[in-house]
Amino acid sequence: MLTKERKKQLDTDLWIIAGVSLLVLVIYTVFGREIDNIAADTAIPIVLRVLFMGGIFQFGIAGLGITIVAIVRKERFSDHGLTRKHLLSAIALSALCCVPDLLYNLFAGNVHTWLPFSAVQTTAEAIESGFPENVLAMLLTALFWGFFEGFNYVVISDKIGERYPSKNRLWDWGAFVCAAMCILIHGVVGVTPDAVAEMLCTLFLIYGMLIVRKATGNAWGCILIFVFYWNAL
Repeated sequence: MLTKERKKQLDTDLWIIAGVSLLVLVIYTVFGREIDNIAADTAIPIVLRVLFMGGIFQFGIAGLGITIVAIVRKERFSDHGLTRKHLLSAIALSALCCVPDLLYNLFAGNVHTWLPFSAVQTTAEAIESGFPENVLAMLLTALFWGFFEGFNYVVISDKIGERYPSKNRLWDWGAFVCAAMCILIHGVVGVTPDAVAEMLCTLFLIYGMLIVRKATGNAWGCILIFVFYWNAL
């Protein structure tokens, strides 16, 4: 059973994560036009623009909060599933969680040539830039839009799940909250049959990958989804 002190720690951690993300989101909302103009300014080297958008805003929204908490609590990322144990089963089961979403996009005609981070504003230009700028820009993109976005869900889910534990093996409050967050953040909300189908597929994908992380103790499947699948089709 959780002690009162541990509950207070978890509540504080979640408020720190939410507060940091909200602060960065507000800054982006207020200065969005100016920020996007900088991101599109070809006079600035592409690596610097990726670092600007990813390192400040993307990481600020999904990554900075959990990193601050990890430093304050002296937590290791391996405490949240970055381990080799059960790696293959975690990857395989997480991949299965993508199947409904993939089928939906196939039937809806939303699938294009596979390209990781194709929805990121700077990706096309990063790929077309010369070596070694293209490699460095894409590695930074994978770090901020892939690793940290996926791992952000993992840490938040872990902390909510610990704070509000469930006796049901297949139900987890952390996974559910993160799935709902993803739907709201990415605007996958609607009342038409098509919109509802997309929403359910996204819910299954995010909830499923986090349940796999909980069952296997390995979080790499969640991260690889955001590196190789999310925004890639």
